[in-house]
Amino acid sequence: MELKFPRFLVTVSKVRGKCYQGYKEGDKFIFEDFTKTPEGFCQGAATALFPCLYALTFGAEFPFEENPRSIHTSCPDGGRIEFFTQVLTDSGKIEIKKKEKQSGPNPKKMIISVEEVTGKCFYGYKVGDEIEVIGLKTPKDFCGAAYNVLFPVLFALNFGAKYPFEDENANSRVTCPDNANIRFKVRRVE
Repeated sequence: MELKFPRFLVTVSKVRGKCYQGYKEGDKFIFEDFTKTPEGFCQGAATALFPCLYALTFGAEFPFEENPRSIHTSCPDGGRIEFFTQVLTDSGKIEIKKKEKQSGPNPKKMIISVEEVTGKCFYGYKVGDEIEVIGLKTPKDFCGAAYNVLFPVLFALNFGAKYPFEDENANSRVTCPDNANIRFKVRRVE
């Protein structure tokens, strides 16, 4: 399956102190897709932007934003820089979606299941284990390394992303960073 990922315009929308990269309000960066940062782009900022870029790639919408197909994100270094991320259409224009009336948070129920175990898991996860997550709350006593790689998927599904791989409400390609010992599937329960 050949997928075409969208491009993004990331703009520095606010500066609250010294930025070590020298970013200034109004600076603009083009991300060719969620996997490619512009050359020399701040890695800390890229880490904070990644879940948002990933979610927008698969159709997530943020009802708290004026344009739900965009999002504001802060630099992880004390929030010194605020970025505004917008999806670009194929013609290079900003994708705009009309904001619907917001009724407040609407956290989704999601299930993380262990699909495959190929080595030793120090948390003891086994094939068939299931962990329920509501919204973006971290599961009690859950492995931090695994949650770190699961978070972009949870974030995306929580805000309505749909996957073209198999089941549009699930992603079974999340692999533990510990030597790929565990493969997880995350599914949104509609």
